[in-house]
Amino acid sequence: MKQMRILLLSAIIVPALVQARNSAAVASAPQAQPSQQQPAARVVDLKASDGTLLKASYFAAGKPGPGVLLFHQTNRTRKAWDDVAVRLTVAGINTLTLDMRGFGESGGIPHDRLTPKERAQVRERRPADIDTAWQYLVSQPGVKGDVIGLGGAGLDGVENSIQTASRHSAQVKSLVLISGQTELAGRKFMRQASQLPGLFVWADSDDYPPTAEVMEWLYGISSNPDKKFIHYAGPEAPWLAYEDKDVPATGSHGTDLFKVHPELPGTVVDWFVTTLITPGQAPASNSGSAGSLSMSILDQIETPGGAAQVEHQLMEVRRKNPQAQLWPRNLVNVMGYDNLQVGNTKLALEILKLNVLAYPESADANDSLGDAYLANGEKGLARQYAEKALALLASDTKESEVRRNVIRASAQQKLNQLAAVR
Repeated sequence: MKQMRILLLSAIIVPALVQARNSAAVASAPQAQPSQQQPAARVVDLKASDGTLLKASYFAAGKPGPGVLLFHQTNRTRKAWDDVAVRLTVAGINTLTLDMRGFGESGGIPHDRLTPKERAQVRERRPADIDTAWQYLVSQPGVKGDVIGLGGAGLDGVENSIQTASRHSAQVKSLVLISGQTELAGRKFMRQASQLPGLFVWADSDDYPPTAEVMEWLYGISSNPDKKFIHYAGPEAPWLAYEDKDVPATGSHGTDLFKVHPELPGTVVDWFVTTLITPGQAPASNSGSAGSLSMSILDQIETPGGAAQVEHQLMEVRRKNPQAQLWPRNLVNVMGYDNLQVGNTKLALEILKLNVLAYPESADANDSLGDAYLANGEKGLARQYAEKALALLASDTKESEVRRNVIRASAQQKLNQLAAVR
């Protein structure tokens, strides 16, 4: 089976590759520069509810002002945010960076040694761990606890930012989201949080596709009129691994973008300054479409009965152009698995069947539909689509060799599981 989320190992396994999108990157606002005498960070020991020690760094602005909490990506630590944190402090924003449990200097089993069961347990504890850091930040002298910004990079950083904002929606006034994704509940929150401005950043050549496509989707979902995107156009990188595995870094994912695009840290600081210190003076919005995604179709697919309506639209369009596509395969795959993960099995089946209808020659789409049938107890159909996925692999040259191996292993695992229960 494949991993449940595009980039993260979980109990149900999910496929997802992303085609790069073509949209113009926006120009950054005037850059805030750190002073020559940089404020020193204070290393903080935080105790989680179960006694685990969590390491954080607190950058005090030395005067009353808002606060920002920054989350690292799965393959980095809190230190990746140090330069931004210093700049924020100079700009008058008190900043806390945190090593999540099992990362960097924090306690717990190292994240790369966790079993799937242990990984699930760590994820269950994560909101409480983050709220421990939250309480520390808002309790510091001079921090305006009702004016907080959140920044996150990568799969975990973006998800942590959005979920934290949903728990503290009255206090969180701004988001910076770089190269990540969120699950079904996070997408629902972003659709409803019209009061929450967000800066969305991604690169087509991200080390972990399908990040670019998912970020464009997330930007489109956001309902705030002052949202802004920064899109670094370029070729799509081949799929090599999920984010919890290191691949050769090209400076195109998460906080690694700071090295290749040295203007970006200043842009992040300017965003927080204009949304936290001078609200109402946010940078000019570029809230139009970030690319070619049809948000109305994607939204319709995820509503009960919507897949059948969109199928009709697809058939109408294909009468004129048999090769026409109305949605990206990978995003709809993600949508299906996210619904499967929360128990919306019937809706997940509708979504993934629609994806196979549009992309019948995709081994990935067929294997994913097999996962949905297996979850629904339809063993014969699960076997049928796993076998079809294996048969298609030889001709499905759109996938990298590494990705084909993942799909092959997923399909074969289903067949082995089904053979064992005969």
